[in-house]
Amino acid sequence: VQLVESGGGLVQPGGSLRLACEISLSTSDYHSVSWFRQAPGKEREGVSCIKPTDRITYYTRAVKGRFTISRDSAKKTVYLQMNGLKPEDTAVYYCATSPRALIASSWSQESWYTDWGQGTQVTVSS
Repeated sequence: VQLVESGGGLVQPGGSLRLACEISLSTSDYHSVSWFRQAPGKEREGVSCIKPTDRITYYTRAVKGRFTISRDSAKKTVYLQMNGLKPEDTAVYYCATSPRALIASSWSQESWYTDWGQGTQVTVSS
């Protein structure tokens, strides 16, 4: 298994969670790491992306200002800090890597990604 997510769980609206994606790939094998999510009955959507080389980040509009993506190169782990969680954030969250240094117009397209984690459930409910 190349990507392992952790940190999901049940949280009340307004609460916080931090997801982690531990990557066992060689750092030369990927140039973008993203978080996607899939809510019940909906298509999977891109949430956020980070490019390890230049640390440029992207966010989908729905999470801007609430979520923060970051990377710990020593631990080969990418994090997604989620604050101000809302019921509509409920989904299975996946991390994925791409061998391409993706840009604003491409990072959220699943077809660019070659490795995926198994997903971690995030449930926001009172």
